Amino acid sequence: MALPNPVVVVPGITASDLRDAYAVPPETVWSTLLNKDYDRILLHPDDLRYELDEPARVEASAVFGTPYDAFIKELRHNLTEHRDKPVPVYPFPYDWRQPLDMIERQLEAFINEVIARTSLMRHYYDAGYADDPKVSLVGHSMGGLIIAGYLQMKGKDARVDKVSTLGTPFKGSLEAPIKVITGTASLGPDSSSDSRERESARLTPALYHLLPSFRNAVVARVRRHREGTRRCGRQHSPRPSRVLGRAGSS
Repeated sequence: MALPNPVVVVPGITASDLRDAYAVPPETVWSTLLNKDYDRILLHPDDLRYELDEPARVEASAVFGTPYDAFIKELRHNLTEHRDKPVPVYPFPYDWRQPLDMIERQLEAFINEVIARTSLMRHYYDAGYADDPKVSLVGHSMGGLIIAGYLQMKGKDARVDKVSTLGTPFKGSLEAPIKVITGTASLGPDSSSDSRERESARLTPALYHLLPSFRNAVVARVRRHREGTRRCGRQHSPRPSRVLGRAGSS
């Protein structure tokens, strides 16, 4: 019987720890529960590839433990029928501050790496996995948008067998504009630093891909016309064209 394809788990926004690799030794600057250093994760407004506070080199280091550790262990256990032939499940940590198209290219490279690593496993080698290598993808929250973008980018060349998404806001989330405007909402568990969260959110390109794109997501205030009639103008939130394409296909 053919072995299940390896699985890549793509977590949601803020669910990957970030570290500053420029520091010696590298220092964690964002961990969802333990450490949230807003000053050091703030991106430079003139070049969003880099940090505002230089010199620095902030990069993803690991997927946040809770709840992904239990989820990944369950996948590894349930997909494996024989203990001597484990099915690999790879977490994909990424810098969730960046534009999604950049993260999608990183996912493409990670999938190629996963295929190469899996091909080296003896039971996959013996089963002929390298003849038609593919992966299955699981995306949680914004992770599902990253997967959708990767599939849109690669088309028929995507080396993917199956896809599952959990809680993915394909038409956006109302929490995104709240986070950008006020610094609150449940994108992060700590509400004690609203002003700093707001500043970071406004310079986090990925967050703008979560702006709602469904009808009446944002409604303008009622205004009067010269004739004295009242009209409620509808205003849709700004939406990146790529996100629009994904929303239309969901």
